[in-house]
Amino acid sequence: MLIAAIASLPRPVVPADSSPPNTPNPTSRYHLAATFEVGGPCGWDYISVDPESRRLYVPHVSQVDVLDADTGKRVGTITDTPGVHGIALAPELRKAFTSNGKADSVSVVDLDTLSHTAEIKTGKDPDAIIYDPGTKRVFVSNGESDNITAINAVTGKVDGTIPLEGGPEYLAADGKGTLWVNVQEKNSVVTMDANNLKVIKHTATPGCQAPTSLAADPENRRLFIGCRGGTLAIVDADAGTVIKTAPIGQHVDSTIFDARNRLIFSSTGDGFITILHQDSPDVYSVMDTVKTMRGAKTMALDPKTGTLYLPTAKNLPPGLTGPPKPSQKSGPFVVLALEK
Repeated sequence: MLIAAIASLPRPVVPADSSPPNTPNPTSRYHLAATFEVGGPCGWDYISVDPESRRLYVPHVSQVDVLDADTGKRVGTITDTPGVHGIALAPELRKAFTSNGKADSVSVVDLDTLSHTAEIKTGKDPDAIIYDPGTKRVFVSNGESDNITAINAVTGKVDGTIPLEGGPEYLAADGKGTLWVNVQEKNSVVTMDANNLKVIKHTATPGCQAPTSLAADPENRRLFIGCRGGTLAIVDADAGTVIKTAPIGQHVDSTIFDARNRLIFSSTGDGFITILHQDSPDVYSVMDTVKTMRGAKTMALDPKTGTLYLPTAKNLPPGLTGPPKPSQKSGPFVVLALEK
């Protein structure tokens, strides 16, 4: 992430020619189909796609560039989002919500005009952000104040704050009142009541060092947790048991579950996407490891087309697996589009 929740955790230095964690299998057939040159400052985190409007939202540094998801052409820009990490889309409300890490705020944005309609104060360093249609709430992880802010997406008011015992990382919701979040420094995942804004339980994740990325399969009650130690952990969300771990690359920051095709994707900053197939709720097989580019640690999936989008920068300094410092020359800033 742009600003690590746990700054003391060591980050791996990966050479540019590092090997993939799994043997590639051509059955996935994912490949680089296009590179969208965005330009501008080379700092990035989460990326989001709206499959219906065909818009791709690309946060970086202090703005969110909005691209045509099919052509990569810029169609607009959301400005004044200092230290933006991510953007949560609520298309049915015609709203979006940005997490502004340097302003300790969330901006409410009109999706039609891309203009700000409200600014909401959060905890310190708001980072990962999601919209839960089940509760019509936006949940944002505050990395430096060890809590989660719950925002009513309809009214734009803060409904409450959920305190945690460490810095929260990525979140996932089942749409039926349950919310999960990784706590990286505790090697655990926290289950919460998304309606009453209370912690239900803490679950340790053995075999998963520094859990960071998170996706959920609500139907089968499974969590897919990307671990900075180089593994993906599949967890029974209710029993709290780790069903399987699989090797992935280094510096994971995004995991996605494709329910239609029963696929799990984990993207890592050393330049790989590991793809697993859900054969059954308890059986998983590694399908492929796809080469991307160093720094491409986050991604979004277009459920309509199956396209994966990953932001990164060309010409990153050797060994770097995320955004460069301002003093480190790199670029241009790009979005990779991978298709089957």
